[in-house]
Amino acid sequence: MRAVPNWAVATAAAAPVLLVAGWTVAESRQPVGYDPVRDTISELAGQDATDAWIMVATLVLLGCCYLSVAAVLHAAGLPSRFLLAVGGVATIALVAFPRPPVGGSLSHGVAATVAVLALVLWPAGSALRLPRAEHGRHPTRPEPPWAFRRAVALSATAVLLALFGWCAFEVTSGSRTGLAERVTAVAVSLWPLLAVLSARRAHLAWSASGAPTLGTASPTAGVVPPDPLRPADGPDRLA
Repeated sequence: MRAVPNWAVATAAAAPVLLVAGWTVAESRQPVGYDPVRDTISELAGQDATDAWIMVATLVLLGCCYLSVAAVLHAAGLPSRFLLAVGGVATIALVAFPRPPVGGSLSHGVAATVAVLALVLWPAGSALRLPRAEHGRHPTRPEPPWAFRRAVALSATAVLLALFGWCAFEVTSGSRTGLAERVTAVAVSLWPLLAVLSARRAHLAWSASGAPTLGTASPTAGVVPPDPLRPADGPDRLA
């Protein structure tokens, strides 16, 4: 089975820290009129922002964090990893379409929407890889890591979708757009960390349960617990 590397845990943990630290430093460089409750994060990387490079660098690093986690989080399954990678690419793309000083930008809006939706929906992708019954040695498979169980994954996406709806409301008719965006961005950045920790815990538990080492004879090889991080089996074949 594929273990979750230590650097993946560090990368996932760095994402929310980078995000909060980046906008905090960038806000301190803006004129007195900037209001983090009302004004968006995108304005910190906009064409007329003071020291826009701070938020630009933050968004690039944040997108790289998402891409790195997507590359190694095999327990999530391909649908989830693909959505997480799309979210990372779209986050980086935001810097290529900065918000103009006056009015909006269609390209920036599209990139922001794709980034948020992909990062909101990626937890639910793991619900597509449910454990199936097996024939032979193991009549049933153990539950996958808790972050990738159907109830947990769908609940996480439901919460993130609710936050996305709050953002949409504030953008169209509210006055706390910045607050809604920041809460949503932090929540979205925390789920990759929880997912990585869940997969790592499952791997450690599986390793400690008697999994044989490659190249070593093991008298208990026939009763080794099934790998909880292995992708779900396909449909049963008819004999």
